[in-house]
Amino acid sequence: MDQEKRVIALGFFDGVHLGHGALLRRVGSRAAELDARPCAFTFDQSPAAALTGKDVPLLSGVDDRAWLMETRYGIREVIVAPFAVLRDMDWRDFVGDYLRREHGAVHVVAGHDFHFGRGGQGNPQRLAEECARLGMGCDIIPRVELDGVTVSSTHIRGLVERGELEKANRFLGHPFVLSGPVVHGSELGRTLGTPTANLRIPPEIIVPGFGVYAGRVRLPDGGDRLAVVNIGVRPTVNAALSGVTVEPWILDFEGDLYGRFLRLELHKRLRPERRFGGVEELRAAILENAAQTRQYFASKERTPC
Repeated sequence: MDQEKRVIALGFFDGVHLGHGALLRRVGSRAAELDARPCAFTFDQSPAAALTGKDVPLLSGVDDRAWLMETRYGIREVIVAPFAVLRDMDWRDFVGDYLRREHGAVHVVAGHDFHFGRGGQGNPQRLAEECARLGMGCDIIPRVELDGVTVSSTHIRGLVERGELEKANRFLGHPFVLSGPVVHGSELGRTLGTPTANLRIPPEIIVPGFGVYAGRVRLPDGGDRLAVVNIGVRPTVNAALSGVTVEPWILDFEGDLYGRFLRLELHKRLRPERRFGGVEELRAAILENAAQTRQYFASKERTPC
């Protein structure tokens, strides 16, 4: 059994927003104090979707959650737990057997609204009491507010669905991320001189409001480039309005990315999706959006911290 000491943040961490960040930063400080590994716990599926049977669009899949926690908060290990199994576990067993014995937890950090175990019977108070009984440390982090609004994945989902990415990113504390493999598309962009890398986004991930966005693409080699990103049904060239696509035109880049994994950051919606009079008018709009993207990021670089 692996007995390395761990400090573990508990939650689902959809989007890894500012509220989650408060937990993850506390994990980092506690891990340094205790000479332990800073870790986070998440589920393999949405608890809300599993419990209600309804589709709950996610801000981030498991891979993106782990990447955000590791790169932005220094989390060194993400434990991905099977919700179907743990939902029926007694809450005491979750603390003593699963966290303490199986994963070597010496300290845990949870949010004010964290519930766990069979029937959601575990709550922050019970967690703190059971940890104390077992000789484990426990921190309960209060709600985090921004502009008088509680930071939550639900609130951020609404902003993303409306295409209000600048507001969403303030609550996230980082740019909204989409990721997936590059797949073949219609190749219209290549014909227009604006070749796009079409991403296959998992069906459970939320689709931002249709439109054109200023973004940044993280390439497989570790580099990054600015991108003009179209999200929608391409009404100018798709009369049936079928099939939602995510198509970044990566600026100042040439190369074959088919089959490669890309991570895409969305920063600002430049305009809603619209139908143009023809492909030349569409091309002119895309070139204008490219200029707007360059100007947007240049202005951000000039803005003092």
